[in-house]
Amino acid sequence: MIFQLDDSISFPDPRLGEEDGLFAVGGDLSPDRLLLAYSNGIFPWYSFRDWQTILWYCPMRRFVIFPDKIHISHSMRTLMNKGEYSLSIGRDFSGVIHNCSALRYDEEGAWLGEDMIKAYTELHRQGLATSVEVWDRDGKLVGGLYGVSFGPAFFGESMFSLVPSASKLALIFLAQVMEANGGKLIDCQFETPHLKSMGGEYISYEKYMEILKSR
Repeated sequence: MIFQLDDSISFPDPRLGEEDGLFAVGGDLSPDRLLLAYSNGIFPWYSFRDWQTILWYCPMRRFVIFPDKIHISHSMRTLMNKGEYSLSIGRDFSGVIHNCSALRYDEEGAWLGEDMIKAYTELHRQGLATSVEVWDRDGKLVGGLYGVSFGPAFFGESMFSLVPSASKLALIFLAQVMEANGGKLIDCQFETPHLKSMGGEYISYEKYMEILKSR
């Protein structure tokens, strides 16, 4: 079942949605709605060229990475030990989100358009979204990721690499920082070979919500 949202900041029960996780359309990308969405495992995802309304997803099988279980391959450890790149958190959110958008903007189904950029930039301004940056020795931004961050979880939205393995470096750094500070979950939204190779696994929506509500 797919629900039509109105102007009220609320969502129906996502358990009643489609098998792929789609369960609602409409609404807006206001900070209040996005905060309510993410606190219930819901996220917007739609092709801005093909849809005039927002599509909302909440898969019942959640693909996640537990920070203390992230897989670091031998090749990644070697790259990390070389010290060719430095990493930061929240230093250049704008640079990261615009690079993520630019790399896929002309692709069919591209979803990171101006409305999404504006919405997540506002979340960042309010301290509810952040980025991880990868810098080369010349101080150039060469990779990173961004997402929504509150409570015990980080909800990953997109990542990019201008040099090999930069996004992997960003994800490992994020996991290490989260583990050191009590973070419990990185929400990957959808499975990819890249994320699976780094320790991604499925958990139930019930388990997922139990973790989100924990402190």
